Amino acid sequence: MPLFAPQSLPAPLRRLPVWLLDAKRVDVAVYRAITQTPTPSLDSKMSRLTHAANGSRLWLGCAAILAVTRGARGRRAAVTGLGSVAVTSAVANLAIKPLARRHRPDASDVPAVRGTSMPRSTSFPSGHSASAFAFATGVGTVLPRDAVPIRALAAMVAYSRVHTGVHYPADVVAGSLLGTTIAQATAGAIERSRPGQSARSRS
Repeated sequence: MPLFAPQSLPAPLRRLPVWLLDAKRVDVAVYRAITQTPTPSLDSKMSRLTHAANGSRLWLGCAAILAVTRGARGRRAAVTGLGSVAVTSAVANLAIKPLARRHRPDASDVPAVRGTSMPRSTSFPSGHSASAFAFATGVGTVLPRDAVPIRALAAMVAYSRVHTGVHYPADVVAGSLLGTTIAQATAGAIERSRPGQSARSRS
């Protein structure tokens, strides 16, 4: 069994291990299945949702609701969630995307009703998915029950990025895992920095 792609493929693909080339084929196939399956009841909803998450506006709104309705813990959850988004966005957009350099999908066959403008940044990982799961995970470290619907909303945002044609499935999976991981570390750092927390941890 060959370890690398056949020589008949374009030069960039010939350098890929066979297993990675196969994974890429599956990724593209799932993308095409989602974007080319008629779903008129979902199309406009997914388009509005993905636009709402631009610039983390959706998560800023959720943070405001938590801060107003859930008291001191809600404010702490909002700070933790937004802090996690900030760190995750920096890592995804400034460190990983420039290194990965994956091209965006060809969305020419995506129905116009799903339409969203194709971002200029590279595709891997999905920044929207990373921010969504970062916020949900950050909130969950303070308010676990309140985070359940937020996690569901985060999953819908991640799916919307594929549905609207601007990301491959692997992009959103990687972004979701990245956001979750960074948020856990960020939440721990925020918790340790709280006044009196170091003294309590030593007692």
